[in-house]
Amino acid sequence: MRIPTTAALAALGGALVLGLTVAPAAQATPATTDCTTDAFGIAGKYGEFVLGDDTHSPDAEGAVAVGGNADFRGGFSVANELSAAEVDALPGRASLVVRGNLLNGGSATVVMKGNAAVGGKVSDRAVELHNGSFSQKADLIDFEAEFAKLGSYSAALAEEPATSGARVRLDGNRLTLEGGDSGRNVFSVPADQLEKAKEVFIKVPAGATTIVNVSGQEYDMAAARTTGFFLAGGQDYVLDDKLQSASDGKVRARLLWNFPDATKITKNSQAAWPGSVLAPKAHLELGTAAPVNGSVWVASLHGSGGAETHHFPFTGCLPEAPGGKTPSPSTTPSGTPGTTPPATGTPSAPVTSPSPTATGSDSPSGSATPTTAAPSGSSTPGAAGGDEGDLASTGSNGTIPIVIGGAVVLAAGAGLVVAARRRKQA
Repeated sequence: MRIPTTAALAALGGALVLGLTVAPAAQATPATTDCTTDAFGIAGKYGEFVLGDDTHSPDAEGAVAVGGNADFRGGFSVANELSAAEVDALPGRASLVVRGNLLNGGSATVVMKGNAAVGGKVSDRAVELHNGSFSQKADLIDFEAEFAKLGSYSAALAEEPATSGARVRLDGNRLTLEGGDSGRNVFSVPADQLEKAKEVFIKVPAGATTIVNVSGQEYDMAAARTTGFFLAGGQDYVLDDKLQSASDGKVRARLLWNFPDATKITKNSQAAWPGSVLAPKAHLELGTAAPVNGSVWVASLHGSGGAETHHFPFTGCLPEAPGGKTPSPSTTPSGTPGTTPPATGTPSAPVTSPSPTATGSDSPSGSATPTTAAPSGSSTPGAAGGDEGDLASTGSNGTIPIVIGGAVVLAAGAGLVVAARRRKQA
């Protein structure tokens, strides 16, 4: 069948229009790469990851790593809730790491699962291991490097803008944080506002990651005598505790409290605190009762009685490079309670007598204090402002070649039509 030249031109024009409209649409959705479930690296494998001294009893359900000295004289057990896979993922399979000295005062320090590695002296009583081994090793973890990365990440994470539509509302002594994004909800809360809350309510879709960026150098939960954190994953609010949590723990497991500038955090002893706490410059005072239902990454720690850390690892999906930029090196804190800066950044000689910490309790002296270290590796800029840029560039990059190609095809088609007309006239 002979196709008229006008029809041929129409077909070419239609193909060109179709290419201009369809091709860019096929490329308009960029792949999601700004997300990682392993943002904290080695630190994320430990329920307590402490740069300086850790004075604690009687229990940490997850793994514990201490860059300074550990004072476990009240008796301490570690790692009872770890799975076999979680133990295998630890450096040297060590669920207890103490770079400095371990002071137990004759009380039992028990490692329920995994190995123990202590760099300094173990006083009075040997570490008891149920199914692991003991090693005298001070360099299993480079705490300075890990905390440099944590500090940089915390600072960059604090620059993430609050999620569109996310609300922070203080009504009397009730603070409500509510977000509707099914992927990630970011809230910005000043520490003095958080301190006024006797009850904290957080409502986000079940399975969404929640980041609460808390600004300020100190946060004292005991100021308002906070008694409870209530979580909701789209259903009714549930008072968080070890045996109960909203949406079967999905909200708690993806909840992160970020304190980039805090130097001291005090938890009220009457409130179980759900979620993980990232405060790389801060001393964390856990009090004498009620747990943290998550992991803590802090400069130093003190707690006793029921002030445990429960094994609910953070599983949220965080930006690979928060703030849309590569994090810069961060200086690790100095003047951490219970620490003194040595010249080499390594554990000092074994202690023979404890010295009081800033909290008024006894802690072994001579611990290692961090030196400044740059984070290892490089990061890829995140999606803050990047998704829209990717979308725009994808559309334009796809359109330009099509326009050029279409013009060539159209010119060629016009040439064929002219040639056909000349043959016909001849």
